[in-house]
Amino acid sequence: MSDAILPLPAPLARPLKQAITRGVVALFNDRSRGEAPVIRRADSLFGPDSVAWRVHGDVTSMMVGGVASLMLQMLHPAVLAGVWDHSRFREDMRGRLRRTARFIALTTYGGREEAESAIARVRAIHGHIRGTLPDGTPYQANDPSLLAWVHVTEVTSFLAGWIRYGEPGMTLTDRDRYIAEMARIGEALGADPVPRSRAEALDLIEAMRPALRVDARTREVARLVLGQPAPHRLAEPVQSLTMGAAVDLLPGWARRMHGLPDPVLSRPLLRAGTRGVARTLRWAFA
Repeated sequence: MSDAILPLPAPLARPLKQAITRGVVALFNDRSRGEAPVIRRADSLFGPDSVAWRVHGDVTSMMVGGVASLMLQMLHPAVLAGVWDHSRFREDMRGRLRRTARFIALTTYGGREEAESAIARVRAIHGHIRGTLPDGTPYQANDPSLLAWVHVTEVTSFLAGWIRYGEPGMTLTDRDRYIAEMARIGEALGADPVPRSRAEALDLIEAMRPALRVDARTREVARLVLGQPAPHRLAEPVQSLTMGAAVDLLPGWARRMHGLPDPVLSRPLLRAGTRGVARTLRWAFA
């Protein structure tokens, strides 16, 4: 399907584009903390010709993939415990999502020093996060295997979102290139093992599935993620589509673990609506 939308006269198109871009920029940048959009730098860790620049530049598919990755990550009890015990996600879910999005932007598009500084900050935070699971098992956020789970769920979800809503015809070579490029971030954060192809990523997910669990805390965090209020009423339809598309993006086994229905009947409209949002945002930012 073409990304083109019906052309509007310039006097109408310009203010509409500005309104859309302002809303998106405000969503991902906390002005109270002096945040501004990350400037794309040629000296970034990946560079303009990378697959990562292409995948991470699409707002809609990244939002859908980001929510799907969170739903996968929380299935690991130690990852869930780190969020439950050491974050203010209940009061500041949007802030948590914004910080994650900014980290991805900085490590993808920012200059090398910006990216390395962002990675160092995350590693320092991880160094202080540790605790005990409800069954008495100790955990720590800098555990390489836990970081590997977070990494692999993110990269596979971002890639799946991009293929579905951005580039359905993406070549197998570029899919593997993306996973290989993102291995650089996983390694820098301390993850081990780190996949370098889509096949390796899927094998890693399969290997870690026996450790996944669902309990009352998992259900509570999932409810907060999927039910978070939109930033304003006009954004409610888009947010509803995003959350539905994220659930649809999950592997079937993950949806079943969460007790979420397979959106068989609503899937065509859900995907068509999400593609419409994606085309509109690309038009606004073009």
